[in-house]
Amino acid sequence: MPPKKRCNGIQLNKEIKQTNNRRVSPVKQENLEFSEDRHKNKDADFVTLCKKLKVTDLVCDRAWSVWEMMLASMDDVQETSKQYWAACLFIAATDLGMQTFTITDVLKAADLRQKQLFDLLKLMDVNMDTISTKVNTAMSRLEKKYDVLQALFQRFERTCDKIFTDISKEKDGVEIKEIVRSCWVLFLLAVGSVLQMEDDLVISFQLLLCVLAFYIKRCPAAILQQPYKNASGGAAQSPPTRTSRRNQGRAKPRPPDVDNILIEVLCKENACSGDEVKDVNLNSFTAFLDSMGLSASKDLPKEHELSKQYEELYLKNKDFDARLFLDNDETLQMVKTEVAQLEKTPKKSSPGEQPALIPPQTPVRAAMTSIQQLKVILSSASSQPSDVLELFFKNCTVNPSEEITNRVKHLGQLFSQKFAQSMGQRCMEIGSQRFTLGVRLYYRVMESMLKSEEKRLSVQNFSILLNNSAFHISLLACALEVVMATYGGSTFKNGSACSDGDGGGTESDLSFPWILDVFQLSAFDFYKVIESFIKAEPSLSRDMIKHLERCEHLVMERIAWRSDSPLFELLRRSQEECLVEQAEPSATLNQPLQHNHTAADLYLSPVRPSSRIGPPDFHASPSLPASCPSASQSKSISLSLFYRKVYRLAYLRLNTLCSRLLKDQADLEPVMWTLLQHTLQYEYELMKDRHLDQLMMSAMYAICKVKNIDLRFKTIVTAYKSLPNTSQETFKRVLIREGQYDSIIVFYNLVFMQKLKTNILQYASPRPPTLSPIPQIPCSPYKYPNSPLRVPGSNNVYISPLKNRMSPSVMTPRSKILVSIGESFGTSDKFQKINQMVSSSDWSLKRSFEDGSAPKHLKRLKFDTDGLDEADGSKSSGESKLIQKLAEMNSTRTRMQEQKLRESAQAVKKEEA
Repeated sequence: MPPKKRCNGIQLNKEIKQTNNRRVSPVKQENLEFSEDRHKNKDADFVTLCKKLKVTDLVCDRAWSVWEMMLASMDDVQETSKQYWAACLFIAATDLGMQTFTITDVLKAADLRQKQLFDLLKLMDVNMDTISTKVNTAMSRLEKKYDVLQALFQRFERTCDKIFTDISKEKDGVEIKEIVRSCWVLFLLAVGSVLQMEDDLVISFQLLLCVLAFYIKRCPAAILQQPYKNASGGAAQSPPTRTSRRNQGRAKPRPPDVDNILIEVLCKENACSGDEVKDVNLNSFTAFLDSMGLSASKDLPKEHELSKQYEELYLKNKDFDARLFLDNDETLQMVKTEVAQLEKTPKKSSPGEQPALIPPQTPVRAAMTSIQQLKVILSSASSQPSDVLELFFKNCTVNPSEEITNRVKHLGQLFSQKFAQSMGQRCMEIGSQRFTLGVRLYYRVMESMLKSEEKRLSVQNFSILLNNSAFHISLLACALEVVMATYGGSTFKNGSACSDGDGGGTESDLSFPWILDVFQLSAFDFYKVIESFIKAEPSLSRDMIKHLERCEHLVMERIAWRSDSPLFELLRRSQEECLVEQAEPSATLNQPLQHNHTAADLYLSPVRPSSRIGPPDFHASPSLPASCPSASQSKSISLSLFYRKVYRLAYLRLNTLCSRLLKDQADLEPVMWTLLQHTLQYEYELMKDRHLDQLMMSAMYAICKVKNIDLRFKTIVTAYKSLPNTSQETFKRVLIREGQYDSIIVFYNLVFMQKLKTNILQYASPRPPTLSPIPQIPCSPYKYPNSPLRVPGSNNVYISPLKNRMSPSVMTPRSKILVSIGESFGTSDKFQKINQMVSSSDWSLKRSFEDGSAPKHLKRLKFDTDGLDEADGSKSSGESKLIQKLAEMNSTRTRMQEQKLRESAQAVKKEEA
């Protein structure tokens, strides 16, 4: 039954794992040498490349072994050997911790672009398991840093074109191009000094604006354009002079208000928060200038002196030389298709209208827009409890007000300290600002939740809930996760801001579950608040809802199964008390995942009847069958709902893989699901410090093995890697026993099969176990606010919730007419045209309104005709059809919700697939 070892590269992987797991000892001097005679058995060009990059004998040998293993595993080597050799050397040097070259050295030696190297490494890992978790961590961080700096340099170029008169020319003896180069290098030094993680887009951009303001106020007005010329506050009209170091200390700095004025202008031009940039300038950038000896000087720093300092930083980090952006160096250039997509701008909607001045949605603009939208949402919120919340607190049997205030203060100090530890000590104030935003969202959502509970239960005393510390910490953590995700964004993580690593790397990023570790919060407690949080805050964007949903999936996949999780104690007690044998009866799996439980229900379960305080229906839990000895006790709603969600998530993953790998053996899927469901229900200890997908893939392999189906683990893993939101650590680093990790094959042989061997063999017997019910394909319980709903009975009329329209760039579709009832829209003729378009049965009017051309004959399209009770036109034509449809919304709300659920289910199923 154990899988056969078919990969001839297993020995190499074992060596890499041993290198990663053992303590790194000091490198002996002989290991740093390179002997050409030792490598005569290798390709001469490969040896020449190694010599050029000054690698050691050990790195050379390891890289050659990777190359040979790759040749044996890959069917088609598309790139040149030299480019693959470069990737192999990067892998070997990173694994061994003996990198003697920079990334730029490798790129230039092998004629590679940065993006090509990333793609090559990913290609090698798709075909075989070459990339260790250590290499993957280094590559991911390097890739994100490149993406951030590349996006910032594009913004830097565009901004400089607006600031300076003509960068390519010299004016009044001033070399503008040299100023621009010096400005970019100083920015690179600032990022390297202020940030421990140079892949933070928002803080890096704010530092860039500080650097630009620093240069603008020191430039002569003759080379500046408006509005920067006026904002510089009478900058020197003559070219800047070079003062000696002796005189720099005596130079008088410009008045501080000039800094603020310049920052305000820059922020306005770049749609950025002026207050935040001023704080970064005051608390982080000024300290950096002091360390550089530039604070008191009115002169421009010399480019070659800054470049010399950056050279030291670049060689120390062993990454890419970001100065090469200034030279349009080939190694840092994007692929042409990416540039075209980034620079694509919308066209004007009709010949008679002016073109819409909508800027392209670059990564920087997208991040600034998201932050601005969050701040608008929180503009009316306070960092202190509102009068409504205070009233709720006073109505409690035990007033929680003081405890809540003290808790927020303590957690705020803790958050700022941990933020500074991760980002850099000069970023502590930035952490405090983000915590304040999170607190405002925390109080806002808490108030919304309590109002909803008051309406649902007709009670005002929420003493038990509001004195529950886990509830408050979870709610605050969820609010902070929204803030952190908004600032961190998912721009460079393929739509997911979550880190899927599980202890293998040494990353200190702020991605989920960082906030749980900061507050020492149980993931099982955190999951209880997510759904209620989303429902209580209708202003959350679609991306943010998807982010929180992904956080919930991460909790169910692995984080809630950490060995110190309270989940295991709850499961143990459930077994002892015979609560339906286990957390959730399998008979309910084929029922829809619908529930009316709120955060209050989940945080206060299980609760014994004798311990209840308040109205009996407030903490009501479903009763147990009379056959169970502990039927008088309350069932854990939180555990039951958690298991139902876990089952459905597990089945969705299994169903997706089976549809890709076992199309001709559809009868195997129910058997695999039965084994997996049995494992989760009765052998849940196997999930401790492991991942749900590890058990899922093991169950697949076990059933194929016992049914004599040739499905290799390598095939399963290859298909698994193509699924969204997966991590290679899931199958490369599986817990075997305490402190020991290995591949999923080793886990299957030594742990999974040994624990479930008897059960697995039953599926080969004439009387196999009864199959478990198949869960319904899970659909998201969350409604995405950006998806318009069709008005039933309408001719293609859709409505969506009112959004805070920050700028024309967030209004979509750009070529259509958008109107918000209650806002100033313009001339009345537009409303008349809308009414005419909606009420008319001739769709050519709609077309003519959009493009301004003469009516054209259009083909009829078959739309959903549900609710077309006015198709005969019997209603009075004197009343606007649009007004009629809006009036019918209340009566048709149920139908719209049902339609939305169907559409969401289809969309989520397609997306997860």
